[in-house]
Amino acid sequence: MSAGKANCLVCEAPLVYWEEAQEVTCCICGKKETGHSICEEGHYVCDACHRSQGVDYIMGLCSGSLSTNPVEIMNEAMNDKSIYPNGPEHHTLIGAALITAYANAGGKNPQGEPLDKDMALAELKKRSLQVPGGTCGFWGTCGAATSAGQAMSILNGSTPMKIEPWAQCQRLTSLILGRLADVGGPRCCKRTGYTAVLTAVPFINETLGSSMTLPSEVTCSFFQRNAECRRKDCPFFPGANDDVRRAFLPEKQE
Repeated sequence: MSAGKANCLVCEAPLVYWEEAQEVTCCICGKKETGHSICEEGHYVCDACHRSQGVDYIMGLCSGSLSTNPVEIMNEAMNDKSIYPNGPEHHTLIGAALITAYANAGGKNPQGEPLDKDMALAELKKRSLQVPGGTCGFWGTCGAATSAGQAMSILNGSTPMKIEPWAQCQRLTSLILGRLADVGGPRCCKRTGYTAVLTAVPFINETLGSSMTLPSEVTCSFFQRNAECRRKDCPFFPGANDDVRRAFLPEKQE
């Protein structure tokens, strides 16, 4: 399989998306299900096959990481061949990077004790695997925002019956989605991932009293692998338009 330019993992042909789901068969595992895309050559790869190696890599990386900077964790993961240019493995990566950085920075669990990073990561994995690929276009909510919200719900102990923790999770995801909407589509798991983390870190630091860190600047090094890259209209593109970058990036945190 090839990561290509976010195209088919089997033959590298561009993907074709349908507005209505159709019956498809994964050409790797043979599972039959309904899906929204195949490649121009007719290949379909299910979410489970697409993200299996990537999610395992993410879990191992985060478990052993000592970084308090989730962007640093993300970049290390995205440089691995198991993480494709776009795909549902990012729905695990965003939340896992936030949980890892939070725990490494001395973050507490809802009971005020040191967060058990491995237990939190295991729970994040379970939740994130329920979010399919393509949610950004078909559900009206990007998987990056959902992943950050899942991480926040684990960190603050949110459930459907809580008051303030529930509200905090909704606030965070709404902030992320608003910033994603400001830039617009099409899909890019790097752009949405960076946006989610840059929005989540100051929010979680202020809300939960944590001390995660961020780099002084975030520049994408993966754009050549994404055929749909917005280039200078993306705030993370090297040499992005100054007005795009200034209008989008949050103020530097002290």
